[in-house]
Parts: sequence; C-alpha cells; structure tokens
Amino acid sequence: MIIENIEINNNCPVFIIAELSANHNGSLDTAIKTIRAAKRAGADAIKFQTYTADTMTIDVKADDFMLSHGTIWDGKYLYDLYKEAYTPWEWHEELFKVAREEGLVCFSSPFDPTAVEYLEKLSVPAYKIASFEITDIPLIELVASKGKPVIISTGIARQEDIELALDACKRMGNNDIALLKCTSSYPAPIDEANMLMVKDLAERYGVISGLSDHTMGNTVPVVATCFGAKIIEKHFILDKSIGGPDASFSMDEHEFTEMVKAVREAEKAIGKVDYTLTEKQKKGRVFSRSLYVVEDIKAGEVITEKNVRSIRPGFGLHPKYFFEVLGKRAIGVIEKGTRLQMKDFIN
Repeated sequence: MIIENIEINNNCPVFIIAELSANHNGSLDTAIKTIRAAKRAGADAIKFQTYTADTMTIDVKADDFMLSHGTIWDGKYLYDLYKEAYTPWEWHEELFKVAREEGLVCFSSPFDPTAVEYLEKLSVPAYKIASFEITDIPLIELVASKGKPVIISTGIARQEDIELALDACKRMGNNDIALLKCTSSYPAPIDEANMLMVKDLAERYGVISGLSDHTMGNTVPVVATCFGAKIIEKHFILDKSIGGPDASFSMDEHEFTEMVKAVREAEKAIGKVDYTLTEKQKKGRVFSRSLYVVEDIKAGEVITEKNVRSIRPGFGLHPKYFFEVLGKRAIGVIEKGTRLQMKDFIN
C-alpha cells in the first residue's frame, strides 16, 4: 500500500495518523494550528471527517435520536452532536493546503456519497471508513471504486461485517485495503484493546493491519506495534483546555510526541530473527566464561577441578571441554591466570 509518497508494508515504519475529528472546536485557526502541531509531534498524516449533521442523521427530538448508551455524549441528540462536531466543508481546501505545506499526508473519512464526491475534487490520496460505517456497503463500494487505498476501522464489526466490507472493495477491483483494530468506546478501556486481533486481522485476511485507538496513553499503540500494526491512528488536540466533544480521549502535542517516540523505539526493539552477533555483541563475549588455570600447575601434574576452573573472561578454552581436560597431564609448567589451551596438556 502506498499513500502519496509513503509506502506501508511489513518492512516499513508504522504510518502514524493524527485524527483531527472535532478538535478544531469550531475554529479554522485552531484547525490550522492543530495540523502544524501534529507535524511537530511526529505524525505522518492528518485525517479529517467529512460530513454534516444532515448527511449523518435527521433533526428529530425523539428517544431514538438521543444518546443514552453510556457514552461521554449521553443526553445529546445525534443531530446536535454532529452539528457541533463537524468540520465545515468550506475549510477542507485550506486545511489540505496547510497539511501539504507541512509535508503531511492528508485524507478524510467520508460518511455519505456527497462527501466522497467532494473529497475526490480535493484529490485525496486515500479514504478511511469509520467504525460505525463498516456496515454501509454502498458507501464502501463507492469509496473502493475510486481506486485509492481504503483503511477500514473494525470497532463495531462482527467477522461477517469485516468480510462483507472486504468483498465490497474487491468487487470494485480494489485490493488496496487495511483493517484497523478498534474499540468503539470513548475513551476505550485498556482491557478491551485485544491487540492479538492486530496480528490475526493481517494473517486471516491477507491485508495490512493496524490500530485506531481510543484508549488513554500510549501503551496500546506500543503493544500494537509489537503485534505487527503498520498503521496507528490517534485523536489529536492542540490543547485539551479548549474542550470539545472529543477532547477527553485525545492526545495533546506532548502526549502524541511521546507516543510517536515510544512507537519508534518499539519498532527498533522488535528487530528481526537473526542469530548472528553484532560487532558490539561479539565484543561482549569477553565477559563469557572460559577455562583458566587457577593454581600453578607443574609439568606432568594432573589437571583437576582445583587447578582449572570455568571463570570470566572468555579468552580461554570453551567450558564445554571442562570434563574432557580433567585427568589430563600438563605438558609443562602452567602459571595461575593462564588461559588453558589444548596444547597445554597431553591427550
């Protein structure tokens, strides 16, 4: 998978996405400053959400349309929440421009066909399907038909939903797909992160896998990296004090910077399967044990456990020969502190 000039595969660094979401809090200036802060924090990409309240739901004040499922938004009507949280479409062109000036990949999650067509005019390099849209097969087909990489969050998905979404992409001739493990709680409990799924998604479906994270802190992104995540998405906010619908589970610049650092260190720590030693490790073998003479040995004297021992450093005969040399006789005088060698005794 290649998004703009960034390759995403098992041999490449993790692709780290800062999710703007509602964290502009209704201010274009804040949105622009947030993009620039995301770049400073080490993000590879900035992602928006492209919808309006009217493309998400309808303005009806009935129980069906009120949030009451244990979320941080309980008590709000869907229409009112989306009206507060949406990113005005007239901002998009300016935000894309700023992101590209900063060297960030910039794309978005569309929530209906009009958003897809609008984003096409902005030449988005990829699309993200949000967790709650994974069942919207017509939307996924439309997105996939554009021939660009499709990143799909699996937060509310059963296995059947994942397979239907993948089939929808493939029907449109698009196999450039990534699946993100996601827990659709805000914030998400860490004991529901289930990072083994990152590895399973990749192996089961033959796709790039990653994480769309709503937990607090950077533990889960680091664990995801260790299980093979190649994409990590995290909500990003300029300053939590500005508030807003997503502020409580978003990372500020300092926290995001620390997460990026931790992920990059985890990547280095993972390494590769390799039993050869680095030059530094080879030098460290000096601290291994080897056979040394620990008491003066006369010519013809028998080598015993008293006059030869396995000790540090590692310049002498390998300890595997210890029992083999016991009972042998010294060819000549061997002083205490001498490295024992095969030539020192009669076989």
